[in-house]
Amino acid sequence: MTVTDHRTLRRVLRREIAGTIGLLADEHDFRTMRRYRTFAFEDHTTYLHHVETLLRTRALQGGFTTLALFDPEEFADYCTRGGLDPDSPASRTRFTAELAATGPTVPYDGEPLTHLVPALVDEAVRRATWDYAAALLARLGACATCGEDLGRAAFARASRLLTRILDTAPPGHRHLVCSVAGPDETLVAVLHADSTAPADGTTGRPDLDEAEALEFTAVLAVGLATHSTGGLVVRITAPGTPDRVHGWRLRGYGLTPLTAGEVFDAYCTDVTSGEPIPPESNVDYCAPPDLGDTEPPLHGH
Repeated sequence: MTVTDHRTLRRVLRREIAGTIGLLADEHDFRTMRRYRTFAFEDHTTYLHHVETLLRTRALQGGFTTLALFDPEEFADYCTRGGLDPDSPASRTRFTAELAATGPTVPYDGEPLTHLVPALVDEAVRRATWDYAAALLARLGACATCGEDLGRAAFARASRLLTRILDTAPPGHRHLVCSVAGPDETLVAVLHADSTAPADGTTGRPDLDEAEALEFTAVLAVGLATHSTGGLVVRITAPGTPDRVHGWRLRGYGLTPLTAGEVFDAYCTDVTSGEPIPPESNVDYCAPPDLGDTEPPLHGH
């Protein structure tokens, strides 16, 4: 086999390697990394330009690349735990490889970084919310009366409520927001679900992102299990009709429907100043459909 043949095979093999770039998405993180002598970049804008050029080049060569958020403080902790030199490209590479395996990532699909970075940040926030909510549910332990796992029971109930909400919502694009006042911070989860009415008039199966649905269910479960203050709002958008907005407040171990006036007040009041703001045009603020929820509370609640 000739030298040319070997080079060709190596080029083919390089196309089989997936890569991950640990991205310093904001100026603050970039400045933190500049304390390391081996970090070559001096300007964040120039750094992002070179990252984007590298992404395009890899894509043109047939390579697949994902982006992960590179957190300098987590990197420093990682190096301390592993006895690694943080001022080393090899250490940054090892940390990035671990991010690819355990952290939130988004694939590079040709979109500019200005579009990908917000998606990556959203994915990181969603993962952090899921981790926090799951840990909180796990800490609830078992019911003192019946021994039932309270976190698991709350998650199952939240899942059933979400299913009923989607089943009773009109066809269209459903945008759901659930907010729960947690013990340390307010948890917010967003879920997008699209559904069209089948020709036979039955309810269509909603098209939704599984990871989004799990996070949303976990946040709702936290609110139910801890009897926290919170709410859930649904906005349905469909061609040829006004947007429909309705919702519920968390109360005890269930959801209490908001009246049309309460929904209107929630959407038409500035959350910071408390001053009224004009309602949106072509939007109906209305009471939600009946969920048919008759489940009793958990034992001991």
